[in-house]
Amino acid sequence: MPTIRVVTDSACDLPDGLLSELGVGLVPLRIRFGDEELIDRTELSTKEFWARFGASKALPETSAPSPGAFAAAFRAMAEQGADGVVCVNLSSKLSATIEAARQAARELEGELPIRVIDSLSVTLGQGLVVQIAAEASRSGAALDAVVAEAEAAVGSMKVFGAIDTLEDLKRGGRIGGAQALLGSLLSIKPVIEVRDGKVEEESKQRTRGRSLRYLADKVKAAGPLQRLAVMGADAHDIDQFFSMLEGIAPEGRPVLRGEIGSVIGSHIGRGAIGVAYIRA
Repeated sequence: MPTIRVVTDSACDLPDGLLSELGVGLVPLRIRFGDEELIDRTELSTKEFWARFGASKALPETSAPSPGAFAAAFRAMAEQGADGVVCVNLSSKLSATIEAARQAARELEGELPIRVIDSLSVTLGQGLVVQIAAEASRSGAALDAVVAEAEAAVGSMKVFGAIDTLEDLKRGGRIGGAQALLGSLLSIKPVIEVRDGKVEEESKQRTRGRSLRYLADKVKAAGPLQRLAVMGADAHDIDQFFSMLEGIAPEGRPVLRGEIGSVIGSHIGRGAIGVAYIRA
């Protein structure tokens, strides 16, 4: 029986314990604070990232892994007995990371079958695709079957997030100062959606409480769920949000809970809370 293994990048935000349990290989992006560049989750933990984030005058920047980093991860899987690899990456519309993975796959053509999947998602939306692919591979599925499971998850995934403050985005120059000022004056709390691989505004809520309730109501309205993940960017009120989801659980599975890490946190700022789900 062929052995298929899964590789992903550190934007997936899956907890270390789950990555280890599923046997998933992780290729980290790099995070730059001024002139200092650090390897995500290797030289910079999520906790350390958020501590630095608050002290930095400008938002950190991210950079994609090299093709060589992916090639090393793919070869490591082969050395561990893999007959093929499925690599699930951060949305191609938000990062060049997937291009590095594709280049590495081309370099290893004829040496190891590698299929690169565009998650068209971020954080635990990407993470759920990785989890589904890894579970399929552990069940003994062949390469094409693992790819099919991953691609079906990509097509079904819904990801929404409530942004706590526009100040971090203003500080990083990612939105205009006037818009940030308007949001501050009106206490606007945007709700965003990952749609076709891009981050789009889904709605505007007037208070933090309303934005979280709106998010919880979207999850409830989705009906029976096959998968559900909840993630927070160092959010102080994440437990309060979980209480809003009381009674909601994916069919026969626990809710996947994770922390939004350096890669996505660099772009959305502290306090964001998000959900990712697939309908049953």
